[in-house]
Amino acid sequence: MKKLVQLMRLWLMKFWVPLTIVIVMLGTAVSLTVVLLHKQQITVQIPNLTLRKQKGVESAPISVLKKGEHLQILKKSEGWYEVRREDESTGWVAGWLLHRQQPLKSVTPLSETTIVLDPGHGGSDAGSLSTNNKYEKTYTLQLAKRVAKQLRKTGARVIMTRNTDKIVYLAKIPKVAEDNHADMFISFHFDSSPDPNTATGYTSYYYHKDNGSYALAKSINAKLALPLLNKGVEYGNFLVIRDNSVPAILLENGYMNSNHDFKYIKSKAYQEKIAKAIPIGIQNYLTNQTKTAQ
Repeated sequence: MKKLVQLMRLWLMKFWVPLTIVIVMLGTAVSLTVVLLHKQQITVQIPNLTLRKQKGVESAPISVLKKGEHLQILKKSEGWYEVRREDESTGWVAGWLLHRQQPLKSVTPLSETTIVLDPGHGGSDAGSLSTNNKYEKTYTLQLAKRVAKQLRKTGARVIMTRNTDKIVYLAKIPKVAEDNHADMFISFHFDSSPDPNTATGYTSYYYHKDNGSYALAKSINAKLALPLLNKGVEYGNFLVIRDNSVPAILLENGYMNSNHDFKYIKSKAYQEKIAKAIPIGIQNYLTNQTKTAQ
């Protein structure tokens, strides 16, 4: 017995370094596996999230996830997660909603939508001027932020082309929507006429008619109901919507160099009216798109 103990001691003395390395490596591997498995698990924080067959709001729904369900994340793509439920069934869910903790009044297709908002101009590009030398870029940013706030209340994923007074070069603006695989793009502007106080009203512009842009412009324009002349839906050859492959529209929400219009443009109440109308218009658009697909 004493001889066996001596042999074991000699063996340990001879191999203690490689043995220690193996133990450390095994411990690290186990710890890393536990961490990775934990990271791939997620608990549903809000009820009634739609599980879809494929990623995207237009994909067919499979089921509804309950609050407190434990899911395993299999894949992440374009803001969507492919997940496995405890019963081994799989599907896709909007990733931003899985991470959301603030309750929603209701989960709608709008909640599962990615929307890019573009506050026109910015930085050295001031845009149009009012008769008292106020810049268009100031009010497009104010308005876009108000719209973003209303959309986020619905659960929608909102991406801004700018959040501050900085220039975003025109050629890069459509890429924001495409790089983020957005469901739609809305650019905010305020018009200008050759001579001050000679024009009034708001117009909803589209460029592409067959990709949903025209339908989106119509749906939002119908819900704006602003205290200015509604000039309707018009074709507009603007780069930010022309070079955009997603449904894309440009909203001119009044004339900067009209004293009558500018009184509204600078008004918080006017901007809020637009901000509250746009989610309704988008929801109607999504509903109509679903009916058309069926």
